[in-house]
Amino acid sequence: MVELRRDVEFEGPIVTGFTSNGFRIGDRRFDSGLLLSPEQALSWDAPVRDNLDLTGILAALDLSPGPEFLLFGSGTMMEQPPAVFRRAAEAANMGIEVMDSRAAARAWGVLRAEERWIIGAFMPLR
Repeated sequence: MVELRRDVEFEGPIVTGFTSNGFRIGDRRFDSGLLLSPEQALSWDAPVRDNLDLTGILAALDLSPGPEFLLFGSGTMMEQPPAVFRRAAEAANMGIEVMDSRAAARAWGVLRAEERWIIGAFMPLR
């Protein structure tokens, strides 16, 4: 099990470690995927990559004002989401940063320490 440290204090959830399939935030485990906003962390029954749905992610997180961008963790390897998903983000005036889910979880803490208004969708680690 890997532990992450929080060096800078800020509001909202932070990934504190990894499990064999997913993530930990404090004592909570998220093994099937994780959705994050500056205000909340939700378990996400992540679909197969070709069935990603930005509308569902945005509705689940219900963030206002809308986020600057989506930090997308694609699982164990960095893999771009489908074009239809990227076009949906563009239509919503939102960028996407893609990396493997472990890197995305670490980047989340850095970006939130900078008080960036972002959301995260992290695929499980299987």
